[in-house]
Amino acid sequence: MKFIGLSSGVAMVAAAFGGMAAPALGQSAQSGAALGEAAAAGGDILVTAGRALQPRAQTGQAVTVLDTEEITTRQSVLVADLLRQTPGVEVTRNGGVGTTSAVTIRGAESDQTVALIDGIKLNDPSAPGGGFDFGGLLVGNIARIEIVRGAQSVLWGNQAIGGVINLITRQPGETLSINARAEGGSYGTGQIFANVSGRQGPVAASLGAGFYRTDGISAFAGGREPDGYRNHSANGNVTVTLSPTLSIDLRGFYADGRTDIDGFPPPDYVFADTRERSWQRQWIGYGGVNLALFDGRLRNRLGFARTDTRRHNRDPDSVPDETFRAHGRTSRIDYQGVLDIRTGVQATFGAEREVSRFTSASGGPAIAGRTRLFSGYGQLALTPLSGLTLTGGVRHDDHNRFGGATTGSASAAWSPNGGATVLRGSYSEGFKAPTPYQLGSEYGNVALRPERSRGWDGGIEQRALGGAAVASATWFHRLSRDLITFVSCDTPLTGICADRPFGTYDNVARARAQGVELALALTPVEAFTLRWSYTYLDARDRTPGAGFGRRLARRPSNTGALNADYRWRFGLALGATLTMAGASFDDAANSRRLKGYSLVDLRAAYPLGRHVELYGRIENLFDARYQTVFQYGQAGRAAYGGVRLRY
Repeated sequence: MKFIGLSSGVAMVAAAFGGMAAPALGQSAQSGAALGEAAAAGGDILVTAGRALQPRAQTGQAVTVLDTEEITTRQSVLVADLLRQTPGVEVTRNGGVGTTSAVTIRGAESDQTVALIDGIKLNDPSAPGGGFDFGGLLVGNIARIEIVRGAQSVLWGNQAIGGVINLITRQPGETLSINARAEGGSYGTGQIFANVSGRQGPVAASLGAGFYRTDGISAFAGGREPDGYRNHSANGNVTVTLSPTLSIDLRGFYADGRTDIDGFPPPDYVFADTRERSWQRQWIGYGGVNLALFDGRLRNRLGFARTDTRRHNRDPDSVPDETFRAHGRTSRIDYQGVLDIRTGVQATFGAEREVSRFTSASGGPAIAGRTRLFSGYGQLALTPLSGLTLTGGVRHDDHNRFGGATTGSASAAWSPNGGATVLRGSYSEGFKAPTPYQLGSEYGNVALRPERSRGWDGGIEQRALGGAAVASATWFHRLSRDLITFVSCDTPLTGICADRPFGTYDNVARARAQGVELALALTPVEAFTLRWSYTYLDARDRTPGAGFGRRLARRPSNTGALNADYRWRFGLALGATLTMAGASFDDAANSRRLKGYSLVDLRAAYPLGRHVELYGRIENLFDARYQTVFQYGQAGRAAYGGVRLRY
């Protein structure tokens, strides 16, 4: 985990304080050039917070970066396991690998998190809340993760109330590179992934694929039947440089997963083992053109992205055997420009048109819906004096159902001593449009308004001992209103309940989340690293009524992680991770308590020459029994081993 300024690019960051970054640093967050430069620069360069390549020291938002080295060292299989070790992030899972997993940032709802892969949105419009399920998202060929905490709706639009998680796949370099690994272990688990990348003339490409399977554990905590999972995936990234000012990006991502699930079988309809299975297939495509004008001062990008998610469930003990199916599609065309107006003044602006469609069926006729969202945004970054960067922006979204929504943001980053101390602060507004399902399903309400939020954070980071010690503290506060929730309908069915005998959706909920994020990174000697993070979260229901003041469900007040790694001179690397989460409530009424838990993982790796490395790990060393969702089991002690190849 790379906290602020931890990598060795001190000189680059210090130079950035003297004025705006060179034009190359303004590349769009979705361009191949920006993704490649960010991956090579470590934690001092970001691509997500400003939707363009920029120095970390000029960013007012709270950001955590997991780079290739850190991801490789941790040996995690699931992206969700990496995320829950970062400040402000909590993960809940309905069982083992592949089951539904929700990621919340700073206590926001899971569907208020924008998930990106190489800058392309992953969220599923056929899901009731429109969020992204991290359950089957494997680390695979992902080489970098940027987590931006706090509302980011000005630049990233709909759903970015909690924050943004950008997953960046392996990017092509100048020379041929091959990365592969194979692994096996407990619960009948095996995986193999490979990626090849390089450049030939004007064409740079990175192509990868992988397969994963496990017999798994019982999703039902009291069950005996293991619920397995299998997944195969592929990723592709091609950049064609036609001239020094013109390039074309083509990208694709594909994942196909099958999960065994448990449910509520007849005749008792209580939670138990079942033979039901769930399939999910997702593919993402992107094509974009990047053009620099006026000696590189104006960088333009025009792109088109398509996301297609298909889900269906089958139960051999049910008639008919198909119990659920859904299809969500999002098409997005967007333009973005980054203009260096003059030294110390940079503008980022753009427009987007997004069309989302869904169909869904659950034991009856299919329902369908469609929404259209048109957006325009602008942001201005100023460096009025050395060490100070001020940023402000505004966005307007026009929705074909609820009308318009305008959001704004402002942030500042200031260092009085060339980067040794950095003070940060931001104010941000967020919005989330009602989903096609919430508007057009059998429970839909066409009168829904967007969910809205206002929040701020402020923090300080201090670098000492030449960068060997970096400490940070951030306080955050957010108020959310008009939150959409499901409400029951009683007879007589009037108002929004007309023709909705089983209930509908309404903008009735409010919430407040505030807390503190602490982080410490130590490198006392080159061979030893220590990373610690802790989050205190106070997330409460502010909806008038009986639930006012109660804690939001599945939001532990205390979470933290500690990672320690040491590499011996003869090559052996040893490491350990301690992940902790305090007690929480499983329900909004705060009547069902989930116990806190602590997990200890151990890992080791040993190189066999320059190109081959053996590695292994033990997860949940002390076989802790815990639940993040009531009655859903989690894996006990497990051991895994594998081999990596790098050329």
